[in-house]
Amino acid sequence: MRRILLLCFLLMSALPALATAPGWQTDPERAFARARETQRPLFLYLEARWCHWCHVMQQETLSDPAVRAELSRHYVVLKVDHDANPLLANRYRDYGWPALIFFDADGREIVKRAGHIAAADFLRLLQAIVRDPSPEALAGIAPVVPAATPVLAATARAQLLRRHEQSYDARLGGLATAQKFIDRDSVEYALEHAAEPRERRKASQTLDAAQALIDPVWGGAYQYSTGGNWQQPHYEKIMRSQAGVLRSYALAWARLQRPSDLRAAQAMRDYLLGFLRDPGGGFYVSQDADLVQGRKAGDYFRLDDAGRRALGLPRIDRSLYADASGQAAEALALLYETSGDAAALEAALAAGRWLQRERLGKDGSYRHGARDDGLRFLNDTLAPARAFLALYRVTADRIWLTRATAAADAIRLRFSAQPAGFLTASAAGSPVAPLPDLSENIAAARLFNLLQHYSGRPQDAAAAALAMRYLAADAIIDQAFEEAGILLAADELAQPPLHLVVVGAKQDSNARALFDAALRAPGSYKRLEWWDPAEGPLPHADVQYPRFARAAAYVCSAGRCSTPSFEAARYREAIARLQAGGR
Repeated sequence: MRRILLLCFLLMSALPALATAPGWQTDPERAFARARETQRPLFLYLEARWCHWCHVMQQETLSDPAVRAELSRHYVVLKVDHDANPLLANRYRDYGWPALIFFDADGREIVKRAGHIAAADFLRLLQAIVRDPSPEALAGIAPVVPAATPVLAATARAQLLRRHEQSYDARLGGLATAQKFIDRDSVEYALEHAAEPRERRKASQTLDAAQALIDPVWGGAYQYSTGGNWQQPHYEKIMRSQAGVLRSYALAWARLQRPSDLRAAQAMRDYLLGFLRDPGGGFYVSQDADLVQGRKAGDYFRLDDAGRRALGLPRIDRSLYADASGQAAEALALLYETSGDAAALEAALAAGRWLQRERLGKDGSYRHGARDDGLRFLNDTLAPARAFLALYRVTADRIWLTRATAAADAIRLRFSAQPAGFLTASAAGSPVAPLPDLSENIAAARLFNLLQHYSGRPQDAAAAALAMRYLAADAIIDQAFEEAGILLAADELAQPPLHLVVVGAKQDSNARALFDAALRAPGSYKRLEWWDPAEGPLPHADVQYPRFARAAAYVCSAGRCSTPSFEAARYREAIARLQAGGR
């Protein structure tokens, strides 16, 4: 009887909290419609499933009885996982995770806050908005007026180069920010200019320091470190970071030939294949920072494999999104390109086939998740397109070029913004209007520009120019954090890629050796082709190659080619001579 009475007491004690629990919405369109109907402000809680401070916010702030009551009484509340909705994630990326965004009943932004807020402070914020829902006075972003041409102006280039130099942490490596991480484009820019001693030092110093973010037990990279040093990691492992770090170390191995870079790339591969790979071939999106949500896991990650597994694994988000699988496939294909890693290529090919089988829509675009709700996000087609082009580059299988061009066509039709750039989503009727995203437009400019050299299609060149005119706009140049990415895109649009061609039968072992030599050539901006005459002309047959009785390889530029190389060693020497002299 005592147990029954105690249970009844506990249930009665919980009733007030249950009665005031806010009715969390998960569909943005319905939530904004509900706000208009009720004339209530809307609170968007944009969380990440892997995020420690999101767990703390949920447990300590949003579970507080007074906060719950205030939300229930005065607000429409919307909770969205940022990995599930790239439109919102890109729009409010600057506000961290969790991002706390308040809108009035008509969908206008009132207040934006970044990160965890304690319950008492959050309650005061909720009450203040109810009293006065007028928007905060925020420093506005200048409207983006596209550049007149896709060619980066000399003054803009100088400004970006100055910022690239000033943003570097010469003492510790990486960017001079409170959070230390590998900025993929900054490292890639430094590697592309490694003939300059200072840029070579930047790349080497950053990559050496960032080894502290690679899990020594399971591989994979922690997202970043706080405190302005590399020794205080946040332990979440998210696909965007994994792919970027793998790409950086793979490119570094090709360029610098340091075994430490190859080992780091292999550790990234081991984590992707061992933890984030779905049996069907796709890739999961993330692994949590915490073993116990809301409790920091530093002691856990200091354990060895057996010690960790005895306690359990941090939760893996097994959502299968097209962008994450495309990012993984592209990075793994690059690891194969630079090192000949057969397991990486097998996984990249499987991911490419999975994307075709599981995420391809009728119009050629790729849906985010398994359910086709008509909503499309740019990176769900952009990341696969980049992966397909990478797979064509390393396999010379024309089906991947066909898939890359089809995805590129879908991007142009679905996401082109006017007068320049590409929108982060195609979302008719979305309560939050999609805008161009800077990093996605950098990726789009680079994709379309490289693709036009493989395809010969003028529409690909026009699409590259469309993205570059957005990137070259004064408003973007003035505020861009990602100056290295803009510089990479501008440099690539200004010149043709290194063009390496092998002519010979696909079954010919010497042709295979020549193609492998071309693959191992350092650099990310390359056009690699293997022409087997039995397959018919190359898709962009802009060079006429002589036919020999044996396999031959060429280094080409501006429609003209070197004398043929018939041995892999001689071909490597020819490529090295050209690269040493500058393209």
